[in-house]
Amino acid sequence: MIIGLQALRVNPLRTLLSTLGVIMGVGALVSVLAMGDGVERFSRDMMARTTDLLAVSIQPVTSRRMDGVAIPRPDTVRFTLEDIEAASRWPGVAAAEMLEVGGGVARHGTPETVHGARLLGTMPAFAAARELSLSRGAYFTADDIRQGRRVVVLGGALDAAFDHPALGDSIQLNGVAFVIVGALPVRDTSDKSFVAYAPIGTLPALPGAPPLSPPSLTIRARAIEDVAPIKRSAERWLQARLGPAWKERVEVLANDERRAQMQQAMAVFKLLMAAITGVSLMVGGVGIMNVLLASVAERTREIGVRKALGARNGDIRTQFLAESVAITSAGAALGTALGYAVAELAAWVMRVQTKAPVHPAMTPLTILVAVTAGVSVGIGFGLYPALRAARLSPIDAIRHE
Repeated sequence: MIIGLQALRVNPLRTLLSTLGVIMGVGALVSVLAMGDGVERFSRDMMARTTDLLAVSIQPVTSRRMDGVAIPRPDTVRFTLEDIEAASRWPGVAAAEMLEVGGGVARHGTPETVHGARLLGTMPAFAAARELSLSRGAYFTADDIRQGRRVVVLGGALDAAFDHPALGDSIQLNGVAFVIVGALPVRDTSDKSFVAYAPIGTLPALPGAPPLSPPSLTIRARAIEDVAPIKRSAERWLQARLGPAWKERVEVLANDERRAQMQQAMAVFKLLMAAITGVSLMVGGVGIMNVLLASVAERTREIGVRKALGARNGDIRTQFLAESVAITSAGAALGTALGYAVAELAAWVMRVQTKAPVHPAMTPLTILVAVTAGVSVGIGFGLYPALRAARLSPIDAIRHE
């Protein structure tokens, strides 16, 4: 092995040229993997913020069909805060929340202003999950829910319709007084949808109207791969709680088709990029093999002398494999640094051109792939020249001109 490394120093230009092919191949591989991981991370963040692909919804069934007529169920399931705590402990769960939806009348001011409003009974995690940034005040807390406090956060359009009432003012929702603790900004002046957010369990129904629909559970996964296991956990939990006929009383919903399409698209993208960069590595490997074959031809007499002095076939194989692995290892190290630099440059161009916050992701797996690919190329493409050198006859090698 030491003799093989010394041979590389004797021909530095040849060594540099053969290493260059590996540097370019590994650099291309690392840059594509780093950019691929960065784009995937950006896509996952966008997906979590703007779609429901990471959500599993558990909704009580409020009616059943009888002779083609919807009949209210007398045994409608009503979830509690304890159910939220149980769901939060399932593997892969990022957040669990409960949502209650209703409608009604909002009144405020003197003289009194009246508007119809969509009422949402939520939990504190609702605001963070949907990135609701308040223009003033704060969202209500878990303690407000536990204490059953009647506090409210006004949507931007409803806040503007009431002429931005002060925090601490009282507002009537379906005839019940709520204290204003926060307000959202107006995102679009043409938006006339009036919304009010209150702690779950505090929303009243209109006098004389049916009670609000029972709350539903929304379980959000940490990653798209966790959605299917969470759905199975929810189904097992419901079966244990409600019995074999749980599907008649509760629906478990997840966007399975779109999630499968997204996972398929990610897999295809990664495989395509790996295939493209694999070609670069193959080119670098062929270059190494050619250099080592030329080295075997040039050093035939040297190999014959070494074998005549007692070198075994294994010693000759080790010498040429050591040269190949040394070339590819150095190329892998330099290629990793080059590839990450190229990925940073490409991400900067993407940020400038698209304003998208894309950054390359150098993960331990990317480094492992780069090192493994470099060493594998060295062994794979260096094996044939090493075997050819080891099989030379000592007498024929010494007589070689």
